[in-house]
Amino acid sequence: MRIILASASPRRRELLARLGMDFEVIPSKGEEVITKEIPAEIVTELAVQKAQAVAKLLKDGAEEDILLIGADTIVVNEGEILGKPADEADACRMLRALSGRIHQVYTGVCLIYRCRDEERTHTFYEKTDVDFFR
Repeated sequence: MRIILASASPRRRELLARLGMDFEVIPSKGEEVITKEIPAEIVTELAVQKAQAVAKLLKDGAEEDILLIGADTIVVNEGEILGKPADEADACRMLRALSGRIHQVYTGVCLIYRCRDEERTHTFYEKTDVDFFR
């Protein structure tokens, strides 16, 4: 089976490699559009978009079995979703805001399994409370 990670994340690559999986990386180049407001729904929506963007790049009806893995992660602090820091000063500001508090990390995953003419999609998310000590 051909396993494809639809992400350029070094951490996701490392996790799959640690599992001993033989996989290739095809990062999603699609535009991320957020239409949801609930963190669990946001990360699931973004993971689906990544996996579907790469699925469109692949030839329909390919003879090989394919498993596409799309994922996205967000950090939520006191109800505010923290995006990627704009620069080093912004990163420091975010770390100070998280320091001494418990925040949430949400990761959404989308698996698209394609076998000949059949395609199945499975999505899920995990939420982790992180205690960020000073």
